[in-house]
Amino acid sequence: MATIRDVAKKAGVAISTVSLAMNGTGPVSPETLKRVLEASEAVGYRPNVLAQSLKRGHSKLIGLVLGDIGNPFFSRLLRVVDSILSETDHMVIVVETASHAERERRTLDQLRHHRVGGILMAPMTNDPGFAAFLSRLDIPVVLIDQNVDGANLDFVSSDNALATTMLTEYLLRMGHRRIAFIGGDPGQWTAALRRKGFRDAMAASNLPVEPAMEIVADFSGEKAYDQVVRLLSMPQRPTALVTASNLMALGALQAINDLGFSCPQEISLTGVDDVPWSTVLKPRLTIAAQPVEELARVAANFLIERMTLRGGVALPPRTHIAIPRLVVGTSCAPPSACA
Repeated sequence: MATIRDVAKKAGVAISTVSLAMNGTGPVSPETLKRVLEASEAVGYRPNVLAQSLKRGHSKLIGLVLGDIGNPFFSRLLRVVDSILSETDHMVIVVETASHAERERRTLDQLRHHRVGGILMAPMTNDPGFAAFLSRLDIPVVLIDQNVDGANLDFVSSDNALATTMLTEYLLRMGHRRIAFIGGDPGQWTAALRRKGFRDAMAASNLPVEPAMEIVADFSGEKAYDQVVRLLSMPQRPTALVTASNLMALGALQAINDLGFSCPQEISLTGVDDVPWSTVLKPRLTIAAQPVEELARVAANFLIERMTLRGGVALPPRTHIAIPRLVVGTSCAPPSACA
């Protein structure tokens, strides 16, 4: 069986250099690292992962904690994060919390006890108690998509207010004035910002937001369906909808179709984030698309840096806000086109 001594001899470096390269515990140039890895492969050396973990005090396992893995946004995020971290020899453990606050805490405790190297998390809870809980964790944590006020952790997200502002302004430029907003629980960080973006765009056009036109559907497709059925049954129904997530956009489109309305001829529809099979969906939705690849890459790099500097130089909390992109589909038309 090959040993670390064999690798050092093959690579022409000291045993200590091989150890640093394998453990990721010290400065090793890219050229030396490449030589060590090639030598390790050539002699058939496989390091003892458990021993490495015990030496570092943590493993190369990364916890990815998501509220709803069925959401296409999170499934895309998982795919990109896993691809990026696998390049640095990390393995991702995915845990779905079903958006339950208590399960989020329990999951974090379990990952900590399993000595994961770090955690990427899209939290659903946003309260002072949870912020204090996160601050007490002794492992690196990077928040994605949803922030937690007062947690003072690295945070990566899109500009959520800008996303719904872009969609609302697009509909206003088309001539729509009776625009309804289908959003999430305003207690959630992302939901509050997406509602703010809608309100800001309406206010900039001196248009009031009618209470009946601002709906909470908890980012659920089923709840959005029910709420849109109610909205379209009103005597003064909206001419356009801004939905704050892809799942709610799908629920809204299903309600429009089931009630016999035509989109966009009778009602326009927009949403945040892309949806599955968007290229074959009729009509193709107009959306504010989040740059998932950018979010995943920055979050993964933030976490790796935190893990590398663990116990060393302290970094202040960092925030990266990405810019969403307006993708115009065929789900919107001027209100004059409404029957």
